[in-house]
Amino acid sequence: MARVFFAKGVQGEIVRRMQLRLTELGFDTQGIDSVFGQDTVKAVEAFQADRKLGVTGEVDGDTYQKLMGQPVPPVRDRALGLTAHFEGHGFTLAQGNFDGAGITWGIIGFTLSGGELKGIIQEILESKPELVRQAFGARTDQLLGVLKLPMKQQIAFADSISLGASKARLAEPWRSAFRTLGEFPEVQEIQLQHVDEDYFQPALQTAKDFGLKTELGTALAFDIHVQNGGIKAAAREQIRKELAAHPVAAERDLRIIIAHAVADKANPQFRDDVRERKLTLAAGSGRVHGEMFVLRNWGLDDL
Repeated sequence: MARVFFAKGVQGEIVRRMQLRLTELGFDTQGIDSVFGQDTVKAVEAFQADRKLGVTGEVDGDTYQKLMGQPVPPVRDRALGLTAHFEGHGFTLAQGNFDGAGITWGIIGFTLSGGELKGIIQEILESKPELVRQAFGARTDQLLGVLKLPMKQQIAFADSISLGASKARLAEPWRSAFRTLGEFPEVQEIQLQHVDEDYFQPALQTAKDFGLKTELGTALAFDIHVQNGGIKAAAREQIRKELAAHPVAAERDLRIIIAHAVADKANPQFRDDVRERKLTLAAGSGRVHGEMFVLRNWGLDDL
């Protein structure tokens, strides 16, 4: 049986692109919502029947290549799809000062406080300055002026354009401007470059350090780098002690030990969320934020 890469329940950019292509070819997904729901299942079935492929409603490698005209997305992109969903982000979403980070924008939530947002905007200005002005219009100079201020004043500005008690939603026109900026393919590519250099490559080294060789192991390491900044010294020591006391033969057991150690040493405010995410990745399925995930359907398996 051919391996399934994407199936009902998966969400995100990869699904959006498949829906666009299916619709272009005349297989109606009943909208482009980035959700692999029943309407997308039916469109995939119709495409498979038309192309004389096995009719399953699930996207295996052959179906993907016939549909998209390119190989299945690499592990990086499949892991990114899952972590971006956990984070609640896409290329275009910008959120306000809900967590003290000022503004959070982009596929994994690049922050103002971490300097990532400023760095990406500066990079866009160097290569495609017209895109920043197209997105922010008359507010461009104000934005660039804010980015030159001390961080305390940058955060104060972000707070001033964050709405409601939670401060999660940005005021207009800033929210729409960041969305427009994130829609440009050139800007998405810059975001992906930062994902790869700043998170995925370090995650590959972490996976190597701990002997994680599977897709799930790589995805776990990636999610740790995005959410937790890597495996900190205290968590590494806990993992070492656990493995000394309980040697493991299967990578799944190793992943579970790593998941618990990272969660145990996380900020108590976010510990439960960290544990849900990491154990779901370690086991290949689980609930995160009340939603059930079967990672086989996201193109991530114990392979």
